[in-house]
Amino acid sequence: MSPLLLAELERVLGYPKLRERVSKGEGRELIELLRRGADMRADPSHSPPVRSADPGDDYLIALAAASQAVIVSGDGHLLSLSDALPVYSPAQFLEMIPGPD
Repeated sequence: MSPLLLAELERVLGYPKLRERVSKGEGRELIELLRRGADMRADPSHSPPVRSADPGDDYLIALAAASQAVIVSGDGHLLSLSDALPVYSPAQFLEMIPGPD
């Protein structure tokens, strides 16, 4: 998590499509939970190892690379980079999580 990513999440939680599923209060709770509990990193200042067709995604790629993290997203630009980066759709990522035995 970084300040830019947290700000983007806060912004998109206000979209009408998401507001139908996540109330304003639930969105605030999620943001506060992440502020308190997430591993916060500085916003990346270096170029990403691979560039997205959407330049707005490049900070996220650089952050994931610097943090050695995967990207979980439904964004088509990011998903198209899955051959070069560890990028998964939410459904793909959930399939990777082992269930209870």
